[in-house]
Amino acid sequence: MDEDLAKQLIAFVEKVGLLRRDMQRRKELDKYEARFARIDQKFTDLAELIARDHPELEKALRTAWQMPARSLAFRNADHQKETKEPDPPASADPED
Repeated sequence: MDEDLAKQLIAFVEKVGLLRRDMQRRKELDKYEARFARIDQKFTDLAELIARDHPELEKALRTAWQMPARSLAFRNADHQKETKEPDPPASADPED
């Protein structure tokens, strides 16, 4: 699967997972429990299809769905590493 598509899919699943978590914390999830159960079933079906060819992506998607804050934290940390400027090489000769 295309890497950009995979990243976007993970981000989308995180957002829905965060919404579900927020609704649960606000005691609003009960009102939409049936809808989220159907979303969960469709997500499970999608994850199983993805697992056939891309098991690592499937694992990342399940983490994004079940633990969206953790998934987001790891993605942010990875992004920070990518954007951080590399340190200049240390000089081997102390007189330079």
